[in-house]
Amino acid sequence: MALIAATAFSCGTPKTVQESKKVIKGYWTLDNVSYGSSGKFNVTLFNDTSAECFEGSSWRFIPNNNTATYTIENANCPTGERNFIFTIVEIDPASGLYDFIIKPTNAKGKSDDNSGFRVHLAQLSESSMRWEQTVSLEGKPFKINMNFSKINEQ
Repeated sequence: MALIAATAFSCGTPKTVQESKKVIKGYWTLDNVSYGSSGKFNVTLFNDTSAECFEGSSWRFIPNNNTATYTIENANCPTGERNFIFTIVEIDPASGLYDFIIKPTNAKGKSDDNSGFRVHLAQLSESSMRWEQTVSLEGKPFKINMNFSKINEQ
């Protein structure tokens, strides 16, 4: 019995992931999107719309069921609320590094094509969060930074 309990606890959610979910819970604003290279880029995030449209978007994370939404509010863009599920994956327990996996869904939590996106959760505090996504541009790594700030509960 003790062996079963030890196995169950060792397979549970890592402490850093549990703590991160507590911090992520709530409402956020995506303040800006920046890049690891200088220049002007035409970037589409999450197969949805341009990075410029994402700036100023509102996000809500509900960690107890791993669901979330973001709302594009820029009138020059395809506005409205989008749904997704998310998972936090610890990639190095010693350093506490982890990734964030986002899977777009409909309002009922179903995915049309089962696709998802992996971003590195590079920084997280009670008031700010930064995601980094590395993609390929002309055969070289290209880093996209998404900078969020927490807003008061609504």
